[in-house]
Amino acid sequence: MTAHPEPGTRRAAAAAKTRDALIDAGFRLAEDTPLKKLSANVVVAAAEVSKGTFFHHFPTRADYLVALHDSFHDRLEAEILETIGAMEPGADRLIAGSITYLDVCVRDRSVRALLAEARAEPDVTASVQRRSERSAELCVVDFERLAVTHPVESARLWVRLVSETALLEAAAGGPVPTLRAALAEFVPRPDRTA
Repeated sequence: MTAHPEPGTRRAAAAAKTRDALIDAGFRLAEDTPLKKLSANVVVAAAEVSKGTFFHHFPTRADYLVALHDSFHDRLEAEILETIGAMEPGADRLIAGSITYLDVCVRDRSVRALLAEARAEPDVTASVQRRSERSAELCVVDFERLAVTHPVESARLWVRLVSETALLEAAAGGPVPTLRAALAEFVPRPDRTA
């Protein structure tokens, strides 16, 4: 006898699939749609769902932009964790995670640009701040291993430095090796002579 999922489970799965389709539509639209034109109508047309469906999942446009931001950073964080997963905390892990961040931002530059533009939205700004704090928390152990005097503050500054590097690379249209090299020079290394 084949087991069938409970009706509530099927509905929840269908709702999650629809929500994901709306988010994915936003990622696709980021290629050629400026933020001011990213309306519910444009998103639902790309996702091939009804406008009511959009507002069921995202009561406001700001809620949708926050969800786009969070989804992008969830995917980004997964790639970073995959890169650094087996590495010991310290300089190499810090740099490897940061390079992955920059590479993803270059690869998905249109999404990153849209999200940078969306930072003017107060709800998105709050989400950016939460995500920056979370990213900094992941870096604290690296700065502790590097024996810096203020590891929490160093991690917070590092996250902002890497984010600024991503914005500079976006403006340049791709990776800037000298920026990445300069970024690495900010990381204290025990073997570096003063």
